[in-house]
Amino acid sequence: NPYTGLVSCLRAAWLSGKTRPMEYRVAQLEALGRFLEEKQQDILEATAADMGKPSFEAYFTEILLCKNELNSALNNLSHWMKDEHVDKSLVLQLDSAFIRKDPYGVVLIISPWNYPIHLFLVPLIGAIAAGNCVIIKPSEIAKNTERLIAEVLSCYLDNDCFAVVTGGVQETTRLLENKFDYIFFTGTPSVGRVVMTAAARHLTPVTLELGGKNPCYVHDRCDVHNVARRVAWGRFFNAGQTCVAPDYVLCSLEMQEKLMPALRQAIVDFFGSNPRDSPDLGRIVGEKQFRRVRALLGSGRLAIGGQTDEQERYIAPTVLADVLPSDPAMQEEIFGPILPIVVVGSMDEAIDFINSRERPLVIYAFSSDSKVVNQVLERTSSGSFCGNDTLMHVTLTSLPFGGIGNSGLGKYHGKFSFDTFSHQRGCLHRSMGLEALNGPRYPPYTPQKLGLLTAAFEIKRKGTCTLL
Repeated sequence: NPYTGLVSCLRAAWLSGKTRPMEYRVAQLEALGRFLEEKQQDILEATAADMGKPSFEAYFTEILLCKNELNSALNNLSHWMKDEHVDKSLVLQLDSAFIRKDPYGVVLIISPWNYPIHLFLVPLIGAIAAGNCVIIKPSEIAKNTERLIAEVLSCYLDNDCFAVVTGGVQETTRLLENKFDYIFFTGTPSVGRVVMTAAARHLTPVTLELGGKNPCYVHDRCDVHNVARRVAWGRFFNAGQTCVAPDYVLCSLEMQEKLMPALRQAIVDFFGSNPRDSPDLGRIVGEKQFRRVRALLGSGRLAIGGQTDEQERYIAPTVLADVLPSDPAMQEEIFGPILPIVVVGSMDEAIDFINSRERPLVIYAFSSDSKVVNQVLERTSSGSFCGNDTLMHVTLTSLPFGGIGNSGLGKYHGKFSFDTFSHQRGCLHRSMGLEALNGPRYPPYTPQKLGLLTAAFEIKRKGTCTLL
């Protein structure tokens, strides 16, 4: 296997204890900060070359949000690393019981192409903060960004402990044959199953950040203008190539008719009368992806947009009305600038529709009535939830980000990243003396000893009483 030597070298570095001291972790995190500062223009140019990503969107997602994650880790690392002391039974009151946050060891991060810096860097921050050695596998589809990561990152990080592996499916398959101590994968459910199968051979724990069709319920009582702008922004950001984008709208027929002119106006406000000329609308990343997304345009009734240019990999911001659950656009994650609208008769019908499908990465609900938003929250299940906006929940390092069921396994962002890459090691440190206290647990057993043991170890339920 071509990667066995690399994995072995990183494992040797980890076993040496090099990555464990807080000072080392801080130094590597600060090096990532210099990478973001010094290579900012290179990052903007690479993401623009890969998918026409507007510099505003690239700076916000690939630079600013990464800096926030980095500074959150640096600000809190000493606190996160501390042993967490826990409650003790009566017999162990004089002893030390605590949770030690241990690094897993050598971890593998496999990242996608849609946010090619953010989606490798944010988990990397957590892995470094937790004291691990890391192999990074960026996506080969975002070619320019992959090249930048491969050529530049080694100039900032310790090459004994961190490495970048490039290539496609074949290289990733061979890489996964090696034993890792943790694997963090972001991508599609189908590839996630392949990664999880490979991990199972070595009993390696995984985090799977997958996609899905994120529903967006729009209630009849809402500010249509605001809904249209927030939904259009979330759907067409990064040309729709966002795993947490609203994938389809559920609303009444009456609301669909109200939304159409508002969405049309929002698109004009954002991208002008000819979005193809707008510097603020990205492009589909590759020809294969372009053809797949274009094939979805035949669903429902074309209400807004629909123009395409294969040479430019351009698809106009598009809204499809009266889409049926059986239409192609409802069979897979869209991952492009297309917004289907599915008509439902009521909120209950919308909730039933959501619950009849795989659990999504996020559910959106819009209503001027907070009770409606709470009803959608309470009666559905998803990786995350956002009421009366789109995407913004991802900007908070204080919220866990991750999927459930088909949309993923595990979570990260902020302290959740540190926890994901840390083994919670339960520890008890007892005194060598006071042996008399241990007498009741030793044979020969007697009813009296069992009574003492019960009194010393029993946890009683609070707030209950017994009627005699």
